[in-house]
Amino acid sequence: MIFVLIFPLASALFLVLFGKYLSKKFVSIISPLSVFLSFLTSLLYFSKASEGIVYKIYNWISIGNLNIDIALKWDALSSVMVLMVTGVSFLIHVYATGYMHEDNSFSRFFAYMNLFTFFMLVLVLSSSIIMMFVGWEGVGLCSYLLIGFWFEKESASKAGMKAFIVNRIGDLGFLIGIFWILYIVKSADFDAINKAAVSGNIPLTIASLIGILLFIGATGKSAQIPLYVWLPDAMEGPTPVSALIHAATMVTAGVYMIVRLNGLFSVAHIASTVVAITGVFTAFYAATIAITQNDIKKVLAYSTISQIGYMIFAAGIGAYAAAIFHLITHAFFKALLFLGAGSVIHAMGGIQDMRKMGGLKKHMPVTFWTFLVAGLAISGVPGFAGFFSKDEILASSYFTGHKVLWLVGIITALLTAFYIFRLIFMTFYGKERMDDETKHYLHESPKSMTIPLIILAFFAAVGGYVSLPKFISEHSIWEEYLHKIVYLKSEIHFLHSVEINLTLLSSALALLGILIAWYFYVKKTELPFVIAKKVPFIYKLLLNKYYVDEIYEFVFVNSFVYGSEGIYEWFDKPVIDGAVNGSGKLANFTGKLLAKLQTGNIKDYIYSILAGVVILLTFILMGV
Repeated sequence: MIFVLIFPLASALFLVLFGKYLSKKFVSIISPLSVFLSFLTSLLYFSKASEGIVYKIYNWISIGNLNIDIALKWDALSSVMVLMVTGVSFLIHVYATGYMHEDNSFSRFFAYMNLFTFFMLVLVLSSSIIMMFVGWEGVGLCSYLLIGFWFEKESASKAGMKAFIVNRIGDLGFLIGIFWILYIVKSADFDAINKAAVSGNIPLTIASLIGILLFIGATGKSAQIPLYVWLPDAMEGPTPVSALIHAATMVTAGVYMIVRLNGLFSVAHIASTVVAITGVFTAFYAATIAITQNDIKKVLAYSTISQIGYMIFAAGIGAYAAAIFHLITHAFFKALLFLGAGSVIHAMGGIQDMRKMGGLKKHMPVTFWTFLVAGLAISGVPGFAGFFSKDEILASSYFTGHKVLWLVGIITALLTAFYIFRLIFMTFYGKERMDDETKHYLHESPKSMTIPLIILAFFAAVGGYVSLPKFISEHSIWEEYLHKIVYLKSEIHFLHSVEINLTLLSSALALLGILIAWYFYVKKTELPFVIAKKVPFIYKLLLNKYYVDEIYEFVFVNSFVYGSEGIYEWFDKPVIDGAVNGSGKLANFTGKLLAKLQTGNIKDYIYSILAGVVILLTFILMGV
């Protein structure tokens, strides 16, 4: 099992040490191959997942009764996560060999990509929350390195720092939650934590506080309100990085953490409620922003925030299998969307503004058709992967009594179909809006990029059939497989007649969203401009992303900067610098004073000695 980790780590270290001496062709082989070998290894172990194996490597920390091992946990949850991470990451690595071929830092890029994959595997294979935190911080480091990969660009450098700092804010809450767990449970092992929560050894109020603290970390990693602001800026990194972060690694970490600690969150009702509400409103909020963005990658960035919100929502209401189900299907269609967008950007010579695209369907048929499959999947069109996982979340929320949250989720589904097909119609349909030089440059991407698109399109189309709606089949292979990892099992009773109506409603809204997008951006292309002029306040509010970045800049960044400058001027300079500089001045003054005794005249020294003898004799005679 340890070889799942060793292959990408070994490749990363090898590329760091010897990458500059290697040809791009060799790097293009060794880096994807290492991830593929991890994928094959995980396939070999897949059949053993039901046994729940824990592979102890060595005892890491031993303090009193607290023992923390470096150990790997292989069960139903970690097995599907490892297969997803290695499988999707492999396809992204292959795609990147074509996308990044002209980059001068080719080997450095793939070293970071391999390291990113390694740390995500550490995160999902860990048997304890402490070891998980190592992977948690590792993917944070790698996101910083990859988002800011083109560090010569100031915007990329700032985006990398923003991602790093925002995640550290979330991780502060996460760490406090971990320390609280260690204090109460006296163990970092996931099984021990979940069992302690379910058995009542963690008081319910404390369990909810711990759950909220851990969830603060998840809002950073999985880009939820209020710590989502780093993810749209992360689009400054190369497109394969965006695909890796959004589909297979970092942003799924928060969802995985909640599901892994499902015993704790099942009893921590206040925390679970906070999780569910945050998830569904993040889904809606991000979808409203996505409908006005013009950068093709920014649309997909807000789409990711929205879809992760669905997963968080599902985990909050206790539909853990549905949360991971949507995580897996999302990995397929979101990786496909980002890689498809990268193919478009590659053909457009780096242009990302959809207003400068149009008519690309005839120039890029493979990219178009695969992108269309991904669009249908994320929209929840019946038969495609996203339909099954999204509808399972919505139905679960309805039948568990969260009808208000279900309503928000169903409206978000309409917005999702609209903004994704707005992107498709603006990019692939209508008039060609690019300049003549770009038109001449247009071409389909190389096979190293299109073959991963085709493979991902296949899974985006059929990946949902492992869990059919309850009105078709009461027995879900998916739910039965993940059943063992749930500590506090509660059946959600589905009424088939109601479920059918809910499915028809969500399907109708998805098709309605597509139809509205077609009417606005194919049939009546002037209509969006007319509406924007009629409601300029709402349009500008959405276009400027509710001015949240500006608010954060004013309230937090500027106040911190000005406060720091004030402390420097009024405390640091007079007190700290004053003490240091004063010590130096005192030493200098004392030195100069003592230097006056050193005249170099022997007569002065004799007089000084005589004066000393007289003073000494005087003290002796006085009996002192």
